[in-house]
Amino acid sequence: MASNINSKPGVHTLSDVEETGDMELGTQVGEDDNLMGKVVNSEDEAYALYNAYALRVGFSIRKGKVRYFTGSKKIRSREYFCSKEGFKLDEDLEEKKVRRLDTRTGCKAFVRFSNEDGLWKVVAFNPQHNHELAMPSEKHLLKSARRMPISKAHVPGVEGFGDIGFVNRDCYTYMNRQKTLMSAGDSQNLLNLFKSKQAEDSLFFYTVQVDQENRITNFFWRDGRSRLDYDCFGDVLAFDTTCRTNKYNLICAPFVGVNHHWQNVMFGCAFMLDETTTSFEWLFKSFLESMGNRPPKTILTDHNQAISNAIEIVFPNTRHCLCRWHILKSVASQVGDLSENSEFKYLFNKCLTGCEEAADFQQSWDNLIQKYNIGNHKWFNTLYEVRAKWSTAFTKDVFTGGISSSQRSESTGNVLVGLANDITSLSKFVIAYEKLVASMRSSEFNEDFRCKQGAQSKVLKKSGILGQASNVYTNKIYKLFEEELLGSIGTTWTELVSRDTLHTFEVREEGSQRVCTVKFNSHSAEIFCSCKKFESLGILCCHALRVFGIKNLTRIPNQYVLKRWTKEAKGGMMGYEQSAPHSMNRKDELVWRNSMIRFVCNSIYKAQGMDTARKLCIKKLLEFDREIDEEVARLKLGEERNLGTDIANEGNDACTPVLCPSHMEDLSSTRHKGHCEKRKTNPSKEAISAGKSKQSSHPILLPSIDINSRSQSNSLCDQHHMYPNAPLSTHTQGMGYPNIPFTTMSQDANIMTCMSQVDISVTRS
Repeated sequence: MASNINSKPGVHTLSDVEETGDMELGTQVGEDDNLMGKVVNSEDEAYALYNAYALRVGFSIRKGKVRYFTGSKKIRSREYFCSKEGFKLDEDLEEKKVRRLDTRTGCKAFVRFSNEDGLWKVVAFNPQHNHELAMPSEKHLLKSARRMPISKAHVPGVEGFGDIGFVNRDCYTYMNRQKTLMSAGDSQNLLNLFKSKQAEDSLFFYTVQVDQENRITNFFWRDGRSRLDYDCFGDVLAFDTTCRTNKYNLICAPFVGVNHHWQNVMFGCAFMLDETTTSFEWLFKSFLESMGNRPPKTILTDHNQAISNAIEIVFPNTRHCLCRWHILKSVASQVGDLSENSEFKYLFNKCLTGCEEAADFQQSWDNLIQKYNIGNHKWFNTLYEVRAKWSTAFTKDVFTGGISSSQRSESTGNVLVGLANDITSLSKFVIAYEKLVASMRSSEFNEDFRCKQGAQSKVLKKSGILGQASNVYTNKIYKLFEEELLGSIGTTWTELVSRDTLHTFEVREEGSQRVCTVKFNSHSAEIFCSCKKFESLGILCCHALRVFGIKNLTRIPNQYVLKRWTKEAKGGMMGYEQSAPHSMNRKDELVWRNSMIRFVCNSIYKAQGMDTARKLCIKKLLEFDREIDEEVARLKLGEERNLGTDIANEGNDACTPVLCPSHMEDLSSTRHKGHCEKRKTNPSKEAISAGKSKQSSHPILLPSIDINSRSQSNSLCDQHHMYPNAPLSTHTQGMGYPNIPFTTMSQDANIMTCMSQVDISVTRS
């Protein structure tokens, strides 16, 4: 550690201390990490010394005991603790609006400084922790790491531009790539963008479909992280086709799931020119192939016969349900003001979510139809025909992860609202989509860190089952479980049958006519409730928890803790990052960047008080920037030009340039369709087919080229010319893509996708 020439031997100044804080977390304990005997000049520097050490190791600190000299207010010694020291005191019994996480673990790590003649010396130091330490990528989330000194307050990415997601070379790569994209057509831009993504991400997948005029019709893409998320949360899938958000009015169809924090997670996205069974079949097969041929257990969609047909073909063993939120939105357009009638809403909602058995549904539906004389209404008749896909009387045993609930469905259905407009190009939409996905993943990362830092405070302090739930479940899922447990207190029960280890109960919720039958096996701890909440949501219901209480079970049986809802939902997976060729060693890069930031920042603050010094600073920085530009251009321009040429060539390697879709002038940019409305096929596509009577009317697949295997792609081009009517499969991804579930991979955020979040505009003389 550097020492200051104006300081006493062995004394560390605040600038020395700040320098140590710029090192990467997870550094092995070495000479600088043994704080015993270290000396600083003030209390602030004492705090900074321990805080810098804490950030290197991976924990947050807080102030501890302070002792004073007898008869004065002068501090004799001061202690700083790990933020997890001690245990949380019992809170007041009165309910609080916000309950903080319980982060205390009784950690004994601390440091004690003594103050003698103005020198603060470490006289006691314990480096041992009893909890998991923060990873390097979590450093910025530590509470004591968020205390930013003024010298760094105006510096973006102060702990290294790694937080932003790019280095200088990436900027030039990005600008060169943008110039290349602007020189081509929109559809060719899209292919160039996909190929550049694939070069950066070996697990990136895309597939494109074109018509006989080589105009793009349908395409699907997903990145590598989406594949890994699907391995963890792909049991339930929402597929929405109710929006058009681009200048060609293509149908935008995102594949959305729900993660362990009950947040939306994106599995991929598609654009489609029409809504035929053939197009949906192609899309679902592409999606299935991209996910290692592992179908979801449940898929939720809006009502569309073409979608239903395609699901039966591609996902024969997947339960298909209709999104209730879309059904509710469609009612208003079908019955007008009647949808605001309170009695009508009650009866319709009862058919939707209030019926336990098929007989109950039939009675409620008949009452609705007869009372409002809508027996001849086509929309209601069509809805009745598919009742097994939307009424809880038929779907309560289908796992939906809560997506089928109205609030959750609305969030999932609106995932792309506001992302683009009717003048957005295809390639720009993909970039905007990446920003959205990066934001979602950032929210997931933050929630993961909060769960790692502590457990939710329990309403019932002595409850063993709540204690287990707070330690196992994520914070959001714990709150849902806690609501069920508290709800169990307000139930009454009657035991109907008790034979050996088999017990049957009737459980009634107070203030409700609902009675549920619960069957329990005390030997195997198996439990079944007629409400089937566990089957649909994956969390035990209040009725089952009531029986657990009766039978003195203080822990949730393992078979009723779904891993997908736990803090370890992604446990056992290795780290995933996009490839970044020629990148520096991460630690060296971080240290170098922070050193440069600190050096320049100090010079700026020295100059800010004097006009002549400010002008000199600006002049020298401009000269410095110009010299760096010249040097980088000399060393990198050739390489980047080659990269841009490669991308352009890749776009031209196909037999024929890919053309943009026909613009659909008569369709609005956003549509909210009724589930049962009749949809029209694309007229432009029919015209294309009619004009080519000697050719197949089906779209053909673009023979796209793998960046690393042009010879193979060229053979596809030859095949395309020889057999113009043959569908050619071009699901492209990186070389050596393994077609197996990635259950051992992890979910680290992709660094390169952050490039799309930065608007780079550089003017050169």
